Amino acid sequence: MVVKQMQPPHHLIRERIKYFFEKMSRQKKDEDIVDYFTAIFSQCDDPQKMWIGEIIETGEDKYNTWKKKIQSLNYLFRQEMTDLCHDKEFNSLFECKNGRHPIIIKEHLKKSITVETLVILDGLLGYKKDFDAKLDDFVWKTVSMKLDKYKPFLLNNINLAKYKQTLKEIVVQ
Repeated sequence: MVVKQMQPPHHLIRERIKYFFEKMSRQKKDEDIVDYFTAIFSQCDDPQKMWIGEIIETGEDKYNTWKKKIQSLNYLFRQEMTDLCHDKEFNSLFECKNGRHPIIIKEHLKKSITVETLVILDGLLGYKKDFDAKLDDFVWKTVSMKLDKYKPFLLNNINLAKYKQTLKEIVVQ
């Protein structure tokens, strides 16, 4: 005998979603809600495949993790760039030859570099336009879209001049 797991009726799912958004609107300010969803979408691998149930279940944890990361972003950026530039020439990180991903993107895909570091570097150097012209694969297009969507939210909340100075200190060493 096979036992089937019953799915809740669609109206119960809609009510759960409605309750989630109403609760959030009472608990958080408008700018916090924007940060909440920014945090969730910036941490997922493919934002186009995000499911509302996942947001409801893991959203608060992802939001708290993201807030901690943003609070220590200068330290995180310094660490990631120091590790990356330790044994490599800075310009070689951005070399895109024969349609192959540059080192900086490979490191991001290995989770050695956060999306925040990529956004900051693009804000400082503007490397993404060159990559968009040279790379035409699904992996890069997903990363590129994520950078495009996240960039306005992150760059409006940080002082790029501070990161420029940090990068100069690392590269000149």
